[in-house]
Amino acid sequence: MREYREQLHVPVSWWLLAIPVVAILGGEIFAGFGGIVPALVYGVLVTAVAAFLFTWGAARIEVARGVLRAGGAKLRLTDVGQVIALDEKQSAQLRGPRADPAARLLLRPYLKRAVYISLADPASEVPYWLVASRRPARFAAAIESGRKAVGAPGTGRKAVG
Repeated sequence: MREYREQLHVPVSWWLLAIPVVAILGGEIFAGFGGIVPALVYGVLVTAVAAFLFTWGAARIEVARGVLRAGGAKLRLTDVGQVIALDEKQSAQLRGPRADPAARLLLRPYLKRAVYISLADPASEVPYWLVASRRPARFAAAIESGRKAVGAPGTGRKAVG
């Protein structure tokens, strides 16, 4: 079984963009104040922006030991139905106009491609998972490989009793 891990780090360009944003916003907020106020304003802004970017980049995707973990959610590979690596257009459609409000999503605006994962049980509360990835083809292949290893339905291999 092929294992897969991916950390959805925020790109460096976002960190670089945060510098002028903090500088301009900080200047607007403390304009007219003196003393320690500018340092406090910048300290709070830098901390808030860094915490936000670190939190967004902390999301992980993992396929291992018969389980898919996406962020804090888990899905047994035996419960997975169809798996499709999506391009940018297809991902945009499922994030927007064709999105199902009941779907489980792990998306990041800096990742344009995703993997569509339907559930084997049509009566499930969640119709599908949509998980952003930098390498959707490898991610989808790892899910399929994991499904075969655990003998999931529809993989051509029987589950071991």
